[in-house]
Amino acid sequence: MDLWFSEFHTPDAKFSIKVKEHLVTEQTKFQRIDFFRSDTFGTFFTIDGLIMVTEKDEFAYHEMICHPAFATNPYIKNVLIIGGGDGGTAREVSRYPTVQKIDMVEIDERVVRLCQQYLPQTASILDKDERINLFFEDGVEFVKNAPGNSYDLILVDSTDPIGPGEGLFTTEFYSNCYRILTDCGILINQHESPYYERDAREMKRAHQKIKRIFPIAKVYDFHMPSYPSGHWLFGFASKSLDPIEDFKPEEWKKFNLKTRYYNLELHKASFALPTYVKELLESV
Repeated sequence: MDLWFSEFHTPDAKFSIKVKEHLVTEQTKFQRIDFFRSDTFGTFFTIDGLIMVTEKDEFAYHEMICHPAFATNPYIKNVLIIGGGDGGTAREVSRYPTVQKIDMVEIDERVVRLCQQYLPQTASILDKDERINLFFEDGVEFVKNAPGNSYDLILVDSTDPIGPGEGLFTTEFYSNCYRILTDCGILINQHESPYYERDAREMKRAHQKIKRIFPIAKVYDFHMPSYPSGHWLFGFASKSLDPIEDFKPEEWKKFNLKTRYYNLELHKASFALPTYVKELLESV
């Protein structure tokens, strides 16, 4: 009998992957976690029935959440990752030898431990780099209690604004991110998709809140095949740095990083949004 995993993007549209093996299912006090193996996407895992990471396309997400910030401010030293339990974001940040500290705050330890077991492609870095400090606690509370001006970069690698991820889309959370960033600090947040109505609504709400707090608030896009519609966004917010005006391609080249998705031409292009997305953002 064929086994398929299906994620409903809307009540009448779904994305399905034929599954070779259902590796594990676990219900934590926060969420249900499932790992599967498939031919096309490799190993992938879901939280509460929503795809989080696949071996096939994770590079697109993790490169794009990380590298645009470093190409804007190549002097980042202290990084805070909220969420990111699969380890892919920490993996990309750890490629920068100039980074001194990476604090990663994941509310559900089982996400990390299961990814270390079933997705070493992203999670193996978590116990190999001494700069990475793991905190298994609520990211909202962590940010609230962190000292001011303590991070050069905050990467909010969160789930959708439901369940454990809901608090990471609030005005209070973004305000505390602003407080704990340095003067040249950058906030990158998972910004949902502009395509389906539910996702677009959350995108607009997040952008509206961030615009009220940060003097510079931009949005950039990328292609993520396993996410709803394949069209996904990140938010770029900063106290003083603009991702286009302060873009430092020659400095970033010195890191000599090999990437599969991000490149310097794409950096500028990713901030040139389709008209329908610009109109949605301008409406808030």
